[in-house]
Amino acid sequence: MKLSPAAAFGIAAFAAFTIFITWRAKKLERTLLERARTPALVNKVAPDFALASLDGRTISPADYHGKKKLIVSFWASWCGPCRMEMPVLRTFYERHHKTSDTFELLAISIDDNRADAASFAAQEKLPFPVLLDLTSKTANAYGVDGIPTLFIISESGKVIYGHAGFDGMLEFQLASELGFDARPGDGVGE
Repeated sequence: MKLSPAAAFGIAAFAAFTIFITWRAKKLERTLLERARTPALVNKVAPDFALASLDGRTISPADYHGKKKLIVSFWASWCGPCRMEMPVLRTFYERHHKTSDTFELLAISIDDNRADAASFAAQEKLPFPVLLDLTSKTANAYGVDGIPTLFIISESGKVIYGHAGFDGMLEFQLASELGFDARPGDGVGE
């Protein structure tokens, strides 16, 4: 059976349209995913808060204004991706914080109770302040709608980076945003 030129043209046009519409849908999907992963707070002033830490202190971003950049990570002990992110944050902190006083990391737990956050923090030997946001008031102020969500706040209090979800390249992203050498090493002289 031989196709008429009109039928062949119709099949070719349909195939081209299908390829185009599939490409366009994938491009739109990527754009929406990128927007969803970049929190709306980026390039805006970070909301202030005052939260209790596991060691009994009350900590606020205002404590660091004009002094240090802040990495703020929202997480919970029951969150699988958070359980992957916390060891990366611990390693980054241990590697860079000992040789730099230019940043601090605040891990804000949105667990429903203190015991769950404290147990996980102890199990993971988290060396940075772990804050409790038991009512999610601070998470709501930051527009957190999924965890983990991480922000970097400049010394002036402006959100300069934000990301929702676990990022396999997190350590490199943090190093880049904070101006550290991202290559493996002991952190000495970086």
